[in-house]
Amino acid sequence: MAASPPAQPTLRALLRRRDLGLRLISDEPRLPDDALDRPLRWVHSSDLADPTPFLAEDLVLLTTGTQFDDPAGIDAYVGRLADRGVRGLGFGTDVHRHGVPNELVDACAARGMPLFEVPYRTPFIAVARAHSEAIAAQAYARRSWALDAQRGLALAALRPRGLDAILAELARRLDVWTGLFDAAGSLVHGHPREAVAGRELAGLSARVGDVLTRGLEAGQSLDMGDRTFMLFTIGRGGRLRGVMALATDALDPEARTVVTSVIAMAGLALEQSEQATRSRRRLHDQLLSSLLGDDPSLARRVLGSLPPAPVVVAVARDAPVDALHEWWERRRTEHGTAVFAAESDEGMTMSVSAADEGLFDEVAARFGIRLGVSAPEGYDAFSRAHAQAVTALRQAGDAGAVRFTDAAGTSILAALATDEARLVAESRLAPLRDHAAGGTNLEETLRVWLAHDARAEQAAAALGIHRHTLRSRIAQASALLGIDLSSFPARAELWALLSTARD
Repeated sequence: MAASPPAQPTLRALLRRRDLGLRLISDEPRLPDDALDRPLRWVHSSDLADPTPFLAEDLVLLTTGTQFDDPAGIDAYVGRLADRGVRGLGFGTDVHRHGVPNELVDACAARGMPLFEVPYRTPFIAVARAHSEAIAAQAYARRSWALDAQRGLALAALRPRGLDAILAELARRLDVWTGLFDAAGSLVHGHPREAVAGRELAGLSARVGDVLTRGLEAGQSLDMGDRTFMLFTIGRGGRLRGVMALATDALDPEARTVVTSVIAMAGLALEQSEQATRSRRRLHDQLLSSLLGDDPSLARRVLGSLPPAPVVVAVARDAPVDALHEWWERRRTEHGTAVFAAESDEGMTMSVSAADEGLFDEVAARFGIRLGVSAPEGYDAFSRAHAQAVTALRQAGDAGAVRFTDAAGTSILAALATDEARLVAESRLAPLRDHAAGGTNLEETLRVWLAHDARAEQAAAALGIHRHTLRSRIAQASALLGIDLSSFPARAELWALLSTARD
């Protein structure tokens, strides 16, 4: 595994320099766990009674102790340093006094501040210079690490699965889990593969989905249990290609530069992939025309293969086309499902082998869409299967997969109840409905009469009126509609009008 970027110089690194001869006075086991290993920003020296106005956080202070004329003030002095964020105190011995004051040892121990001795032979400037050299060496090492990482990523991009190889290389270089989510919020690459899974992955995916939905571009951090993730969007606002996630809470400038280059490469790869996807979809749309001619030969020559016959065709209207295509592509790559998908004026057309027909129920439930599904057919009857799917789609409710075999088992009138047919039926029945405003519901009378097979006595009893009244109403309705209701064809047409019109 490649080494992670070198860490910042620390107090422990200074204490290990034999040429400086520094000696830790504090009892290390009693210090905070990271007291000697926190990154140090600088080394400063001062004998002021209160140097804190001139100090920055995360530094080591060196002093000769001339300000300790009154030992009673040492505790307050150390307290001010601790509050200011000083990470350690070095005492230069044998300059103004021999040894280190016990009061200083006790005060540093009480606040968990490392105290070390700087021998007389070691000038303070030597300690500061040693730390400065360590900072310069660390900066050089990190720049070298970044350049080496860039070379490794460039080589990874040349591998067969370039994008996946790039992410694996980044995870190896940073020594953190790295994941890439697509525009639908699904994890498509993750390295190491099992490092994030289960509930943690579900929570991360939900947050990624929120980022994509809101179209955020800036990187952000996400705390999940004991881990923090950094999220970086790929693409620009309004056209986000995905999100890259890193299981870390911070990146230094060199590491961030490497991550930025990976984001750029991922964006380019996803853009190229999308262009190829668009071209492939246009090709499928054109091949659909040949399949609708019941001739699969052209599609087989171009695509190499089609779902094995018999096939089932489904048509969806007002569906999330991009998300559907991505879902089918994952089914193809991960499960080996043979599928043909294309778009036409009727909606998105999908075809699978009859053995995979149950996937259409999964699709309808997952995306909350309506699907019309055909009966199994061979490719020589593909157009019939497509027509069946379109017919079943007209019978579908708000969501779900409706099969033509189920729709065909219902009334033929229900199958013919299109919007156009309803408009004609309501127009033909308008005279009856206008007459109903006068108090007599002739439409209801006709419904009950036809439902009783045009038998006057039974219909009159159901309506609670005399049979002569019923006959009078039927004659009145016949005149209003301009139909001779004494014939069966006229009665059949009237029943179709009543069944098709909206109540």
